[in-house]
Formats: sequence, C-alpha cells, structure tokens
Amino acid sequence: MKVYNTLSRKKEEFKPLEEGKVKMYVCGPTVYNFIHIGNARPMIVFDTVRRYMEYKGYEVNFVSNFTDVDDKIIKKAMEEGVSSQEISSRYIEECKKDMAGLNVKPATRHPLATQEIDGMLEMISTLIEKGFAYVVKDGTVYFRTRKFEEYGKLSHKNLDDLQAGHRDIKVTGEDKEDALDFVLWKPRKEGEPYWESPWCQGRPGWHIECSVMAKKYLGEEIDIHAGGEDLIFPHHENEIAQSEACNGKIFSKYWLHNGFLNIDNKKMSKSLGNFFTVREISEKYDLQVLRFFMLSAHYRSPLNFSAELMEAAQNGLERIVNAAKNLRHLQKNAKRALMTEEEAGIFKSSDEFTEKFEAAMEDDFNTADAIASVFELVKYSNTKVNEESSGELAERLNKRLEQLCDILGIILEREEELLDEEIERLIAERQAARKDRNYSRADEIREILLNKGIVLEDTREGVKWKRA
Repeated sequence: MKVYNTLSRKKEEFKPLEEGKVKMYVCGPTVYNFIHIGNARPMIVFDTVRRYMEYKGYEVNFVSNFTDVDDKIIKKAMEEGVSSQEISSRYIEECKKDMAGLNVKPATRHPLATQEIDGMLEMISTLIEKGFAYVVKDGTVYFRTRKFEEYGKLSHKNLDDLQAGHRDIKVTGEDKEDALDFVLWKPRKEGEPYWESPWCQGRPGWHIECSVMAKKYLGEEIDIHAGGEDLIFPHHENEIAQSEACNGKIFSKYWLHNGFLNIDNKKMSKSLGNFFTVREISEKYDLQVLRFFMLSAHYRSPLNFSAELMEAAQNGLERIVNAAKNLRHLQKNAKRALMTEEEAGIFKSSDEFTEKFEAAMEDDFNTADAIASVFELVKYSNTKVNEESSGELAERLNKRLEQLCDILGIILEREEELLDEEIERLIAERQAARKDRNYSRADEIREILLNKGIVLEDTREGVKWKRA
C-alpha cells in the first residue's frame, strides 16, 4: 500500500509502527456552528481510509477531536448570552448527527480539548524546562520556534522567508523574543472561560491541544496524522515542533492532507454567499450523495462543488443502488438456488473488479478509480444476471458489490421508509418525552427518524418534518 506523505512530498510504502495496528489522528472541527461541506471532506476521506485499513485486516485506533474552546465559540456564546460550554455541547451533538447522515463511523475516541487541560499544562511545563518555551510578564507562554531546528520540514517553509513576511508587523504589547514564536498558553480576557495554570489564569493555544490529545490516546509516536491541507501550516507544523521537542521522538510517520473544496470554482465564503452547511445540503439531497460526490475525485485534488456535479453524483449513486436492488430482487425470485458450473465461472470472472478496486485504493486511496471499478461491476452484474440465473449467483455478486461499497461508506440497502402516520406517531411520542423531561428518549427518537431519512425542525409553530 502506497500513501502520499506530505512530509517527504512523495508516495511511500505504508509500514505501520506495530504489525497489524494503525494509530491515526485526524483534526476535528471547531464546534461553534453547524459543520460546513468543507469540514465534511476530511471526515469522509479519512473515514474511507480507515475503512480500507480495516478491510485489509488492520486494527485501527482512530482518534478525532472536537475543539471546544476557541475565539469563535466564545464570540458565539457572548452573542447568545450563554456559556461557551453550552455552544460547544450543542454543536458537538449537531455534528454527530451530520456525521451519522454521512455514514462516518464514530472515532475510537472523540476527545474534547477542555477535558485535556492537565495534559496541556504538563506538556507546556516540559517545554519550558527543556528551554523550548518561555513565559512573558502577562503570563503568556510562547514556543521558541527557532530552537526547534527542523521547523518547516512539513510545510517546506524556510524560517528566514517567514521572518521576512513579518518585517512590517509591529509586535506591540507582547514580549515575544521572535515574531515567529507561537502561543502555548494565553491569559484570560473578561468573560472568557479560563483554567488555573502556573503562569496565569487562561486557556491553551490551539496547536498544543492536538499534540496532547494525540499523545494521550495514541502515544508519543503515531502512524498517520491527517487533515485538510489548510492545516499544514501553521497548525500541523507547530504540532510537530511541540510534540518532537517535548517527547524527543518522531511525532507522526505519515502526514495525509486532502485538497481544498471550491464552490462553483470559487473559494467558499459567507461574504460570497456560497457557504453551505451539511445540514442545508441534507434538505436537497440524501447525504449519501454528498459522500459519493466527495469520493468521486482523488482526495488530494481540489474539488469543485456545484449543483450540476451533485446531480451527476446522484445519478451515479442511483445506478449502483438500483443494481443492488435488482440483484436482491433476482435472488428472491430465482427459479434455482445453486450456481451452475458456468455461473461459478461468471462469478470467478468478477474477481477482476475487486482486484481493480484494491489496486486503486492501494495507490494512495484513489477513490475515483475505485468507484470506476464499482461501475464496471455494476455493468457486469446487469449483463450477466437475469430471471434465469440462480439465486446464489445474484446473492454472491450483490455481496461483492456491498463489500466494495461498504469500504466507501456507501449504503446500498436502506431500512424500509416510514409511512407518514408512523412519523407523526414518533413525533408525538418525542413531544411527550420532552414534556416529561425524558430528553434521552426524545433524542433517541430524533436519531431513529434521522437514520430513516427524516429531518425534524423545531419551530414556533411546532415540529415540522421532511424527508432528506
């Protein structure tokens, strides 16, 4: 299996640190609002990488955090007049609903930054003791970037070039030794959440959070660290500096980064009005379509999102789903149960599609080519199986199709759709549960409905529902 390593800028043979096991860390979202489709791309991509690793027999310890303390969360909390914890808790739950809709498997661990403060204080203290960090008079702790000699090895940025970019920046109100030094701990501001530390009442810098969570749940050395390419610098570069300065070991063996997502060939931004949340997309499309669309290009390539491309993805996905449905129908209604010798040969010939699929995934997780092999299997099944075929041939080809689609996280058989009266009954039960303050049951019902493609919206006029 070959993976493209951002660190070396080339494809390398994947060899785990420990035989049969993979330790993988993926940077998760900052939870201050509904996740947008840009957040969804790394979730889908690296969930698929994990699924393929598991298909190949690896035991994958997959850790993906939630950043639940951040300037944006604090700003949102102040706007709403609630606590930061209320904002982060709310949007963690909403994020999990969207992830379920995208069929992203829950991580082995989803650590929260605010629950790992002790580990951050410990790592910062170690960095200070080793001379890699220093405290200034207001209690801010900075990392000495130049002391870490390999700084820039991931982003391939030169420190002197970075320094030149800072020449016009006046560092006022700070006692930084160097403009390139970054924050490990910062003092509280009025109204902000804070924690006690040996240096001041304050909160951690963003970069230290992931270093600590990766170390706690995966160890000092990990196999794969992944995220969007926008995180290469400074976030992942700073993670490497902190972790390797603290632990004295290579932090991550392989670094994987997905390409940017553009909207109609433009960068997504609220000011341009082309900003879409996953929840908004779910109102127009089944989220399986969004997942299929995201995997239709190589993960390192820039991906352009448009209504036309989503329609194409929907049509492509329907072809695969319909083929599976047809195979199930032919299996159920077959005149013969067992395969003939000729049919055994037909099934054996379908091995080539699995082989093509695996070859594509072994080559740096080329999901675009993997999907092409799925379409080849669909075409083959459509031409080789009919009303005269055995149930066994239909069943085995369908299982092969399901296995490949499961690696991609594509669901071929949904639970039967709920009738309108069943939906209304569940909504009434949910309302009664909320009235009785049985919030766990209310959430459970919402989850049941969401899994069956029913999206609820609590409005002033009552609960409204629609099919995703």
